[in-house]
Amino acid sequence: MVHVLSSRTLLRPTDPDRSRAFYGEKLGLTVYREFGTGPERGVVYFLGGGFLEVAGRSEVPPSPALKLWLQVPDVAAAHRELADAGVGIVRPPVKEPWGLVEMWIEDPDGTEIVLVEVPADHPLR
Repeated sequence: MVHVLSSRTLLRPTDPDRSRAFYGEKLGLTVYREFGTGPERGVVYFLGGGFLEVAGRSEVPPSPALKLWLQVPDVAAAHRELADAGVGIVRPPVKEPWGLVEMWIEDPDGTEIVLVEVPADHPLR
């Protein structure tokens, strides 16, 4: 059995500067650590109980099968803040049949990101 101590999602963007601006400035993720130098240097952001590492460069966008799921305390507030920051909203907040409130955005390479609010009366609380 593997004993996992920490985890992170590794993202190799097609334009590292653009992706760092998106995750660091537009989404406002807090930097955990930075490493390397130059345009393809790495930045690791806090994602609640996990991390997102944006480093290196890829000639092709990430697979459309990759999705990021980020729980936030207030999806409506996140919607306003992200729209004001110029983030493209793929789908505005909707209360799903399973009780979560979800909103969809995408990063500059088209990676879909779902922002989720767990209502106070939901079983996940």
